[in-house]
Amino acid sequence: MRTHTAAATLLATLALMACSKLTPENYDRLKPGMSYLQVKAILGDPANCSDLLTVKTCTWGDDTRYINVNFVADQVVLFNSANLR
Repeated sequence: MRTHTAAATLLATLALMACSKLTPENYDRLKPGMSYLQVKAILGDPANCSDLLTVKTCTWGDDTRYINVNFVADQVVLFNSANLR
């Protein structure tokens, strides 16, 4: 039973650490023209990415708290967020 509790605690801690990069300060660091790698250096690995024609859209976070970034030719063209505060 202790193993399950320790694993659950570890997963919860990792989830909180991943969300800690979803801050208004990090959002303000995003700029048009940044590369995917530059954004990833600020926000970490995205929760998911999708490609449609020439636009790559990546999301950091979940349905209720997130940062979305759209890339064209590996450069930020548009970004938005919800519930960062």
